[in-house]
Amino acid sequence: MAEGLRERKKRQTRQHISDMATGLFLERGFDAVTIAEIAAAADVSVNTVYNYFPAKEDLFFDRSMGVIDRLPRYVRGREPGESAALSVLRQFRFEVECVSPTVGLFDGYDRFMRVIEGAHALKARLWYLQQEVIESVERTLREEAGAAADDPLPMLVGGQLAWIQGTLMGFVGREMVAGRKAVEVSREALVLLDEMEDLISERVLNYAVRPAP
Repeated sequence: MAEGLRERKKRQTRQHISDMATGLFLERGFDAVTIAEIAAAADVSVNTVYNYFPAKEDLFFDRSMGVIDRLPRYVRGREPGESAALSVLRQFRFEVECVSPTVGLFDGYDRFMRVIEGAHALKARLWYLQQEVIESVERTLREEAGAAADDPLPMLVGGQLAWIQGTLMGFVGREMVAGRKAVEVSREALVLLDEMEDLISERVLNYAVRPAP
């Protein structure tokens, strides 16, 4: 369905507020910026900011749904004869080889990470996001594998897939904060993905294989 004028204006307003907030956070740090200052920068009311973003942390992690949905998308995107874990590894390798900003491989990612390091509220929100990632991929694995409600494997395999994502993103973030070039970090991240695959058990690597047509 085509996006209506009202929906487009709401989306554009939301994005504008988010962009203004991000600029202020990167410039001054998360704790030093108030909602009132964000509203003034975006030329909207404080109530309008809260209508789009119930908490200040929501402004910083505006694109968090993309992170929460990524593993489920990778699992659903597995090819015939491919397992959930191998699909996740394959698609992460593609993003890393492309030096994609979706995995933090871009100039300026170090500034983003430093804002998180300087704010306890953001560290706490990041922990909750990681739990949402695990729950989301577990639900997807349960559906895709047709697993019973009391089957622990979707939870256990989902934890392994979340570990892959968390370890990769943690490595990229640490190296980018250290001042490394994205291309250099990309090459080392590919090696890291290979090492992680070697550490994963065959049972996980062979879970939720998509049947061949």
